[in-house]
Amino acid sequence: MPLEIVRNDITKMTADAIVNAANSGLKMGGGVCGAIFEAAGASALQEACDRIGFCAAGEAVHTAAFSLDADFIIHTVGPVWQGGHSNEETLLRGSYRNSLELAVKLGCESIAFPLISTGIFGYPKEAALKAATGEIESFLMNHEMDVFLVVFDKKSFGISGKLYNSIRAYIDENQVEAIEKRYPRRRRVLREETISQHMEQEFKVESAMDLSLEDILKNVDESFSERLFRYIDEKGMTDAETYKKANIDRKLFSKIRNSPKYTPMKKTIIAFAVALELDLLETEDLLEKAGYRLSRSHEFDLIIMYFIERKNYNIHEINESLFAFDQVLLGA
Repeated sequence: MPLEIVRNDITKMTADAIVNAANSGLKMGGGVCGAIFEAAGASALQEACDRIGFCAAGEAVHTAAFSLDADFIIHTVGPVWQGGHSNEETLLRGSYRNSLELAVKLGCESIAFPLISTGIFGYPKEAALKAATGEIESFLMNHEMDVFLVVFDKKSFGISGKLYNSIRAYIDENQVEAIEKRYPRRRRVLREETISQHMEQEFKVESAMDLSLEDILKNVDESFSERLFRYIDEKGMTDAETYKKANIDRKLFSKIRNSPKYTPMKKTIIAFAVALELDLLETEDLLEKAGYRLSRSHEFDLIIMYFIERKNYNIHEINESLFAFDQVLLGA
């Protein structure tokens, strides 16, 4: 997928470019910077950095990658957090943007970032993550590149506590399966309520659409790909807008477009649903065409339902939440 959050040691990543969260003097430091120097070969890398000499906050320069499994190390200097009133967000976004633009000039097809400035520079993790994904998302709307946002452990990454707790509560309230196993009588009531609500929603949707019999029969016979491309046309979106908003690789989208019988993975189909801003019934409709469904007993599905019910279709915010709950990410 074009943007992927991964839990790993950034020095173990395989990418055309590895980004170093550097200091302005380009000296070996601690944290991510120190780890990259050590893995690349501290002496050789320091010599290369000394030839450059300086990098201002928000800017980016590059050296060879030496012993890393990459072609280049892109060194960028993030801002030191000073309370949020000293142009920190602009500088942080500049670090990502200038690193990405430099990667394009270097001919890179993949790049791995740490969460810049969240170590000894003290930038709040939630705000840093928002700035990072926002800038990367803007870049990917106009470029084709695989971008990895690499976090070493849970302490290095964080969505807001309020959002996490809200999702957690939603999951706990909606995991019907556990209740059904313990309370058989309650199981029957829950199922009757669920069926009744679903039929009522379905009736409202069908009445609103006022479909002819011919339309209904045509839609029943649609394949997954036909249904997908009908939704794309109905939303007035282009192919490029769709796969970029869905965090899906262009090559995979082309395969779906050119192979009518191809069925992608469930997470990919949900990514399309998010990109097209489908409601729950439409999402279920698209999934059913590929032989999938949403389940209230699975955390992944419940997190998707949480965001769709709230009409929050920001795929990167959804992926950040999925990552926080140790679930697979949307896209391909």
